[in-house]
Amino acid sequence: MHGSRFRIGCLAVLAVVLVIGGCADSAGDQPADGPGLTGGWSTAGCEFLRLPERMAVAGVAMPVTPAKLQAAMDRIDNAGRGEFSASFAGLEVDQENIRAIIYRVPSAAFDEFIRQAAEDTCIIVRDAPHSATDLAVWHDRVLADLAFWTHSGIRIVSVGARHDGAGVEIGTQDLEQARTELTARYGPEAPLLFVQEAPVRPLTNPTATPRDN
Repeated sequence: MHGSRFRIGCLAVLAVVLVIGGCADSAGDQPADGPGLTGGWSTAGCEFLRLPERMAVAGVAMPVTPAKLQAAMDRIDNAGRGEFSASFAGLEVDQENIRAIIYRVPSAAFDEFIRQAAEDTCIIVRDAPHSATDLAVWHDRVLADLAFWTHSGIRIVSVGARHDGAGVEIGTQDLEQARTELTARYGPEAPLLFVQEAPVRPLTNPTATPRDN
């Protein structure tokens, strides 16, 4: 998953999200200068049945991402953050179903790139209301105002751009006040999502070494 999340008191890197769901129907090619498909589509590789790959971790069989799928994801992620940044929102990997899910603002050019980059792997493409680049602007704006919100009595615990392009998620202990005041400051069109979140609890003596009895 590829999105930024800032947690007050620490910087957390989001892990890849495992999502299980059904494949969308495949669709035909679109002209390069068109807006792209809407409603979602899947690559031809989704027609093939594959068995999940697993590796033993502490004696437990855990699913892993096949090398071919990982390579396709890397190609799409790199291009999405580069020449297709106006469209790309983020991605997920579904290891159990051996596929990746790409979120993007509809773009015919990016869709065509995904088809080529996928090769024979299964890639599900879904609509996103905002690109990662657009959300980064709002993400950084809220972060820049953290001192202001603390002074206003609003305890913001985390700020993170959603990898599905839905918006910037604001974790706060003061849900209703945050929703009212941040919306008033940034405008009703600002792509902000508010969730109730508990305060950060620091570890008790985190550097302590267990003692042998």
